Amino acid sequence: MPYLALPVLTGFLRSHGIEVIQRDLNLETYDTVLSRANLEQALNRLHAEFPQGRHRTLPEKIEWAFAEGPHLAAQINTAKDVFRSPAFYEGEKSLAAFSVIMQSLELASLPFHPAQLDFLYYTSTSRGDSSRDLLQGVRDAKHNLFLDLFKRGILADIVRDKPDIVGISIPTEGQMLAAMTLAYLVKQTGLNCHITIGGPHVSMLREQIPHAPRLFDLIDSAVIFDGEEPLLQMAKALESNRDLSHIPNLIYRDAEQICATEPTSPTLPYSHTPAPDFDGLPLERYFVPELVLPLVSAHGCYHGLCAFCNVGYGAGKGFAPMQVEQLIEQITTLQNKYGVRYIFFTDEAMPPRTMRLLSTRLAEIGSPINWCTCARFEKVITSELLQTMARGGCRMVFYGLETASERMVKLIVKGTEGQTVSRILKEGTAAGIWNHTFLFFGFPTETIDDAQDTVNFLYAHQDSIHSAGVGTFVLERYSPVHLDPTRYGVTRIIAKPERDLAIYFDYELESGMDESMAKTVLGHFVNALPDKRFGQYYTHDVHRFLFASHLHAQGKPYPVWLTSGG
Repeated sequence: MPYLALPVLTGFLRSHGIEVIQRDLNLETYDTVLSRANLEQALNRLHAEFPQGRHRTLPEKIEWAFAEGPHLAAQINTAKDVFRSPAFYEGEKSLAAFSVIMQSLELASLPFHPAQLDFLYYTSTSRGDSSRDLLQGVRDAKHNLFLDLFKRGILADIVRDKPDIVGISIPTEGQMLAAMTLAYLVKQTGLNCHITIGGPHVSMLREQIPHAPRLFDLIDSAVIFDGEEPLLQMAKALESNRDLSHIPNLIYRDAEQICATEPTSPTLPYSHTPAPDFDGLPLERYFVPELVLPLVSAHGCYHGLCAFCNVGYGAGKGFAPMQVEQLIEQITTLQNKYGVRYIFFTDEAMPPRTMRLLSTRLAEIGSPINWCTCARFEKVITSELLQTMARGGCRMVFYGLETASERMVKLIVKGTEGQTVSRILKEGTAAGIWNHTFLFFGFPTETIDDAQDTVNFLYAHQDSIHSAGVGTFVLERYSPVHLDPTRYGVTRIIAKPERDLAIYFDYELESGMDESMAKTVLGHFVNALPDKRFGQYYTHDVHRFLFASHLHAQGKPYPVWLTSGG
């Protein structure tokens, strides 16, 4: 599934007459890494580094690569084809394809060990929260997988197209090295273009970036919060040779000085934004059997109080919903233009009112799409509403359970009640909606007994929970815990000077499980989970959504999370 920010920005800029070429380097990277040519190249590099001889003992993993690598290279294109076809829904066949893909990622990563690209994440040898590490990492051909990849791929296209602006969106810390590597390579070409970065991760670093001036050896500016208006004004300013001081929400270098312009309202009104424009993206190359496109029904979170969450990145609660008729228009536009039948709403939490109006309207026109969204366990989500949602095409809802300890629910200001959570899970299941829950262990002052309350709740509702995302608490920049640590029992936030771009922090507590204990509890819990027969359907949210939609269309029951099978 494409990353929504690019089509949103593209649609806005094109509506103002700006020529835009958009590239999804997440997709392109995986598609190139998972190619026969790339796997054969990885094997050649390993053979050069580890020459075989009669009396030479090779590391076990290298022996595995030499033995299995040729088979993986021969099978990888077929494996990708399975994920892009109805064969994805054939459990044994897609499981075999998934195994080939996972092993191929391991093989492709070996020449850059200990760096590792897997199905969801990239583990780098360079810290993404250190400007010093990043500046070294972008030049590290031994461990940086992206250097050669971008040189062989997108860099030549950028040189050919000669853009005035190269904009790189960075959603997470894990993408910092790749983003900065691309910026570095573009700078090295000597092209006369302006390199700017943006995205959620950059917005979270708006106070740190001005104090990391060496980053501006790689980039020219950074856009914080929504990028539509700053990018439009930047394009006009560069075209007319004006300076950038009038552009809102911008950090840039002027000669040797790092400047930051005045921040303005982070969100552009929906009335000013057209539908996302996916033109130019190779939609047929995503690793899905049917096209899934993202949409959003609102900016921000209408609750906006959870103590662990940094929604808004410290810029205020802010919530701006789209009118449902405009949302329906966008869905219709995407259907007519791309033939899409699956919409993944990326809202922080879709309001119940929106769910009702959207579902009712979609049901009236024959439920032309399947859709999923995130939501909160609200009392107003009734059995009748859940039934309406199902009739309107809702196949999956992602709920933030977080914890089932009554004490912890109050401490994190979740604003939910156990009875309501229990009812919605059961009624959602009865309506034919797949329930996915998020939860974590280790919020400050949480005890083993609190964690056990959560585990007990999960098993008591095992017939109504179909999948879950489980982790440990992370203290994140601009969350209420970060802004007011003592209120939540945090005695010290450990800020390390060398991690000058940190958004996650170690900490010390006055009581409760520390980070290490929380990870131990998580490990015991995960190790006790039953194996899923077809785990390929549970690795990525989009695959899970498609799996649920397929089962619904077949009239088959959803497998539940805490039992084997499925």
